[in-house]
Amino acid sequence: MPALEEVLYSGMIGEGEAVYDFERRFCAQFGLPVALATSSGTGSLHVALLLAGAGPEREVITTSMTAEPTNTVIMQTGATPVFADVDPDTGNLSPDAIRAAISERTAAICVVHYAGYPADLAALRSIADAHGIALVEDCAHALGARYAGKPIGTIGDSAIFSLQAIKHMTTVDGGILALRDADQTLLAKQFRWFGLTKGVPRTEVDLKRPGFKYNMSNVTATIGLAQLEHIDSLIARHRDNGRFFDRELAGIAGLRPAPVATDADPSYWLYTLLADNSDEVERCLGAIGVNASKLHRPNHLHSAFAPFAGPLPGLERFYDRLIHIPCGWWVDDEDRQRIVDALAKG
Repeated sequence: MPALEEVLYSGMIGEGEAVYDFERRFCAQFGLPVALATSSGTGSLHVALLLAGAGPEREVITTSMTAEPTNTVIMQTGATPVFADVDPDTGNLSPDAIRAAISERTAAICVVHYAGYPADLAALRSIADAHGIALVEDCAHALGARYAGKPIGTIGDSAIFSLQAIKHMTTVDGGILALRDADQTLLAKQFRWFGLTKGVPRTEVDLKRPGFKYNMSNVTATIGLAQLEHIDSLIARHRDNGRFFDRELAGIAGLRPAPVATDADPSYWLYTLLADNSDEVERCLGAIGVNASKLHRPNHLHSAFAPFAGPLPGLERFYDRLIHIPCGWWVDDEDRQRIVDALAKG
């Protein structure tokens, strides 16, 4: 990879022009108003929540049906995670449950587009606006998805994308923070770089509040630039596989594809299947060498989060039936047909 070799031998391997070029091209490719590259999706979410006003004595309405970093970051801001229930068929946050969870301490709603299936953003945007709170989109699973014809990540006040090793695209590790309000860009950059304004001499800069070491390097940005050359075709293959499973699995007794909202165009990071017996599906596919699983443990089952959870019947119903099957770009036509045939026989 000549571009990477050039960066490695340039002596300019920290944050620089490759990072800024990557930000510009990511913005253009995914229709975002502002995109800031970071060291991880988790770091991006931390900054997004701080910009939303999360902190001590504040609350963030969130989901338990996600990877743990979504909620550890809320606690790192000093805020309290408030777990709202999910739709039992999609695993995405329920608007009615969010309304019931809002209090005078609520700073933000953090919505995860679970497995790449967009949540009900029209309802969530309306709720956030009605209560004067921020809407933060966790798009770690949903690169390239769309909602109501708009790119995912453009309806919330901010959004984050993960470029970690196993996502749609990777920079080995990394993330993107997308902002709806460009006026927040300077503060977000300061949070990304210790609280300092990068480019101002250290002897002249005034640190007003502490920040973090969340910047991306030129090395990882160069990998990202190479990935952008191919990402559209890779996401298209995820989507094609997902739609194939939507069609082919719908008629198999005991199985039901997770529904896709009318306004949503998923990017199918994982394919979400609902089964009368999810354990049996996992065994059936394991027998032909296909890895299927529930992926995550609901966060409220962890001791660290247990104090913040009340009854979550929708999540319990969803998790009981949930089984994920692979639908990434590496799943070829033969692989996906083998999966369908095995489930039809099983």
